Amino acid sequence: MMSHEAFVFLSYAATALTLSGLLVGILLDGRGRRRELAELEAQGVRRRSRPAGGVK
Repeated sequence: MMSHEAFVFLSYAATALTLSGLLVGILLDGRGRRRELAELEAQGVRRRSRPAGGVK
């Protein structure tokens, strides 16, 4: 039978692993979105939130 300390340790380890995986996924997705934005802007597509002349 598993001791209480082992259960707590495994629970924390599983949580840390899950959060680390989510963080890596978010960072990789962000890099992909920035790459897609750069490609779109290189094609001449502009964001609606940015004024046409580039001046705020």
